[in-house]
Amino acid sequence: MLAAERQARIQREVEHRGAVRVSELARLLNVSDMTIRRDLDTLAAQGGLAKVHGGATVTGGGRASTDEPGFEAKAAQQTAEKEAIAAAAAALVRPGSAIGLSAGTTTWTLAHHLRDVPGLTVVTNSMRIADVLHGAGAAAPNVVLTGGVRTPSDALVGPVAVSSLRLLHLDLVFLGVHGMNARAGFTTPNLHEADTDQALVAAGQRVVVLADHTKWGIVGISTIVPLDQADVVVSDEGLSEEARTMIGESGADLVIAPYRPAGDGYVRTG
Repeated sequence: MLAAERQARIQREVEHRGAVRVSELARLLNVSDMTIRRDLDTLAAQGGLAKVHGGATVTGGGRASTDEPGFEAKAAQQTAEKEAIAAAAAALVRPGSAIGLSAGTTTWTLAHHLRDVPGLTVVTNSMRIADVLHGAGAAAPNVVLTGGVRTPSDALVGPVAVSSLRLLHLDLVFLGVHGMNARAGFTTPNLHEADTDQALVAAGQRVVVLADHTKWGIVGISTIVPLDQADVVVSDEGLSEEARTMIGESGADLVIAPYRPAGDGYVRTG
């Protein structure tokens, strides 16, 4: 395979999946890690992707600011990272507390870790999260589901959702985001979802943002909150040093959820 053909295949993989590791590309294309790294250097110089530690992601310009993938498409991306992030975030939840979960696939993954937490009350604008918690049996948390209009990513948003959230007071809010960077903060591609997430954030005493490493550099059309409004950011070990520095300088506590390759998939470590 010629270098140009290999690089075109790499570009397609990154655009389709959002992020790909060097080791995955090397196995897929049957070349060395060093060859893949050189290809990534070339593609990054052309602006086709962004290099990160251990792999590559789509660039900030690789997704339109209003591009809103459906729930199923997002759920299939970065599953190992989301699982590791969810497990780390679940450790922050105390029995008997009242928490908020925004809609999203990472918060949906977190919900699976919360089904057995005693005395928990969960406020969410996600029907999928409500379904996960409702099916937990006798120990299921008490779930408060906001109303609202359904988005392509299965969030309930709009004036009804905002009105219901304005009356609530929560111990912790877990916020999933479409993208994040130093200038725009934490963003979403949906204007109504931004309003709803802002109301959810305002209801919480502490805000925990859940975002895998591919979200850095992605900018949605609307800012939910700036970086300095997060008390904690939970991400994975693929997060770039630049992102770690920027998040640290914002004042947020950064929690890195580690995992390691295991065959064709990933398992968490730690």
